[in-house]
Amino acid sequence: MSAPAQPSGEPVTSKAQLVEYAAAGCKPAESWRIGTEHEKFAFRCDDLRPLTYEGPRGIQAVLQGLEAFGWEPVEEAGHVIALLKDGASVTLEPGGQLELSGAPVETVHQTCREVNEHLKQVKEIGGRLNVGFLGLGFNPKWERKDVPWMPKGRYAIMRRYMPLKGQLGLDMMLRTCTVQVNLDFASEADMVKKFRVSLALQPLATALWANSPFVEGKPSGLLSYRSHIWTDTDSDRTGILPFVFEDGMSFERYVDYALDVPMYFVYRDGAYIDVAGSSFKDFMAGKLAALPGQLPTLGDWVDHLTTMFPEVRLKRFLEMRGADGGPWRRLCALPAFWVGLLYDQTALDAAWDMLKDWTIEEHSALRDAVPTSGLATRFRGGTVRDLAVQALAIAEDGLKRRARLDAYGRDETIFLQTLNAIAQSGVTPAEDMLRDFHGRWAGNVDEAYRDYCY
Repeated sequence: MSAPAQPSGEPVTSKAQLVEYAAAGCKPAESWRIGTEHEKFAFRCDDLRPLTYEGPRGIQAVLQGLEAFGWEPVEEAGHVIALLKDGASVTLEPGGQLELSGAPVETVHQTCREVNEHLKQVKEIGGRLNVGFLGLGFNPKWERKDVPWMPKGRYAIMRRYMPLKGQLGLDMMLRTCTVQVNLDFASEADMVKKFRVSLALQPLATALWANSPFVEGKPSGLLSYRSHIWTDTDSDRTGILPFVFEDGMSFERYVDYALDVPMYFVYRDGAYIDVAGSSFKDFMAGKLAALPGQLPTLGDWVDHLTTMFPEVRLKRFLEMRGADGGPWRRLCALPAFWVGLLYDQTALDAAWDMLKDWTIEEHSALRDAVPTSGLATRFRGGTVRDLAVQALAIAEDGLKRRARLDAYGRDETIFLQTLNAIAQSGVTPAEDMLRDFHGRWAGNVDEAYRDYCY
């Protein structure tokens, strides 16, 4: 989630302004970039407990330690809650999960080097503090009550409002981690096609990255409990967005959806104002009860867009949101998978041909089943594994055609190797973990903190 908001820009009084804002994201292919984000759990190595914010081994100390690497602090109400450097940021999720939001870069090689450098830095700071960082999709051990809240104003508002809309929203905030990639589009038509392909194939990403089978020390019966949580968080702002597949999908159609999503907050004069459940349309008419007569700015709209959590999210780029957090190799694999599918026209066309006749009912069925059955999920006489093998082949061809080489002459397909191994085996990472839990871990989930610590 983002650093403190900065309300800015012209007053917003018409939907056309919001449509124009989204359309301004269109850019030629040579200007397309890759932005990778990933979250990780911070824990004390001696007792495995999540970090508090304050204290000699708290999240604040981690952030302050990272400042030695040239990161500039961002404060809210006297607390350091984010770091900025060269177009990238380090931010805090509600339960102290540490997130790197990478700078927009040209190749998967570059985004992977960025991830590697970041992990080296946090490991160095963690070594001084006896703190570790865990790459899983859901906290495997601790209950909700054991996870300290971070001191960010927007989280206090969400903490109050979330339980009004679903049973698992607070778990989403406190106990989940994801990896996602942000990608560009050339035009409205290109955005629509990429949105449809990526939204339809998010269940494949959920299966390939499934990495959260434990809840409070025991198997949950699901392979991606993180993905399951989104089904009972807040139906106003989550899900597969059926309208994306309908005729007439456009920037305006997404703006209509976003306008219908209730607000959480407005940021003014260094503070978050609780307007949870209010209408952005009322705000545009100067009728927001908490700020009578005031109009929103484009900054308020940008903040509002961050409070929507569908499987794919549109800002001035598209965000892929279906994967569990995981180890280093799978952090680099996610941008490779989606870049291979979406940044090569032949690959994008092939991916669309693969799924263009899927029904909304099939999209929904896949989304609902994959958190439990992963690659073994049945689909049209086959399985999600079959779909994953097909999609990976398309992505690999797309990356080969991109031909972006590293210093050793290797193209970006090297980052798909770990995914190809998963798809060929048909065994998700979560199933590997369950095998270890029932085998060499002897039923003790604490071992995950050793095996999956960065």
